[in-house]
Amino acid sequence: MITVVRHWTGVEVRALRDARRMSIVDFAAHLGVDPRLISKWEAGGTAVRPRPVNQAALDTSLVRLTVEERTRFAEFVGPEALSECRDTDVPEVPTQIRHPADGKLMTWIPSGIYLAGPQDEPAWVDGYYIDIFPTTNADFARFVVATGHAPPRHWENGHPPTEIADHPVVWVTWDDAQAYARWALKRLPSDQQWEKAARGTRGNTWPWGPQPTPAKCNVRGSGPGATTPVDRYKSGVSPYGVYDMCGNVWEWLDSQTTSNRYQLKGSAFTSPFNRAVPSEFNDAHCTMLDDDTGFRCITTTLII
Repeated sequence: MITVVRHWTGVEVRALRDARRMSIVDFAAHLGVDPRLISKWEAGGTAVRPRPVNQAALDTSLVRLTVEERTRFAEFVGPEALSECRDTDVPEVPTQIRHPADGKLMTWIPSGIYLAGPQDEPAWVDGYYIDIFPTTNADFARFVVATGHAPPRHWENGHPPTEIADHPVVWVTWDDAQAYARWALKRLPSDQQWEKAARGTRGNTWPWGPQPTPAKCNVRGSGPGATTPVDRYKSGVSPYGVYDMCGNVWEWLDSQTTSNRYQLKGSAFTSPFNRAVPSEFNDAHCTMLDDDTGFRCITTTLII
């Protein structure tokens, strides 16, 4: 849960700026807007309604107030101006489907703006479905049987050990992940598609909110030192109900950085907690494979 103002007006904008004790110029730079826009909002009072992208930036700024700043804000506008809610564009029960090709559960991520990257820059992403869980050993085994694709090196006699069937598949290259995605009539997510599914629209630092909580994910120091079942960390799901967006395994993406190199996100059980921030950058050569690297898929087209 995160604290947001349901509808920002010039009054709340001024209160937020005063709570942060910023000048108009500094506050405009903080939000990434023109200083004249701040002056216009504040002069408009209760008649002002900033655009959704600016509302999202204001909400993110509010979420990141210190306790002292939050107290000042509440004194300026009254506690009734604050409300506890999740992202307003996320339905109460996210639209979920079971993909007809590989049978995996997917959830809908609606079209819209989210705050992207370390600097929370507004970015538009069209709607898509994303796998709720990373691709598991059991999922990949069905692909291997159907296509004759080479199994990962840690499987026994071409089959995954029963005890890790519901763990994310590892020891897969980018090409392996792409081959599965083609077979499943899906594709790998872009960096922005993956990040939006992890953070929601309001710039959450972590899938579960602004608080760093290593116990909510499988990373070095708080996890068991190996992969875990993909549905284990229920308290660490994203605003869209997507699991393992921090920790367990790195996930291959479709975003190319240089020749034959592609981004990965999410960190792994081998990673320190600070590497699990969804906005963090990482990439690797497409032939790289390791015991902490897997993937999940997205689709924009459903075949019923």
